[in-house]
Amino acid sequence: QVQVVESGGGLVQSGGSLRLSCAASGTFFSTYTMGWYRQAPGKQRELVARFTSGGNTRYADSVKGRFTISRDNAKNTVYLQMNSLKPEDTAVYYCNVDFVWIDYWGQGTQVTVSS
Repeated sequence: QVQVVESGGGLVQSGGSLRLSCAASGTFFSTYTMGWYRQAPGKQRELVARFTSGGNTRYADSVKGRFTISRDNAKNTVYLQMNSLKPEDTAVYYCNVDFVWIDYWGQGTQVTVSS
């Protein structure tokens, strides 16, 4: 149906930057939104940034001013530019494609920020 693939994760020093990409492919049905979530070891998955149904963006307080979500609708791709990375940003980052009644998730990409 819909495949979601993240890329761009890696190891970076504190204060560095990474740009994550999420490409969705397959059959798209109805309206949808895309966003980024992350999950650190022993913690629940949490929202990082996403586009809302109204077309605006929503960010976790912890990443505001540092992360920027963007998209290329023609390519069904969403990006997450992460600047001023901190060790607490270390997590597996997941891309979400939300069709309201069903969600698709990527396999995740590891982001590790060293101090």
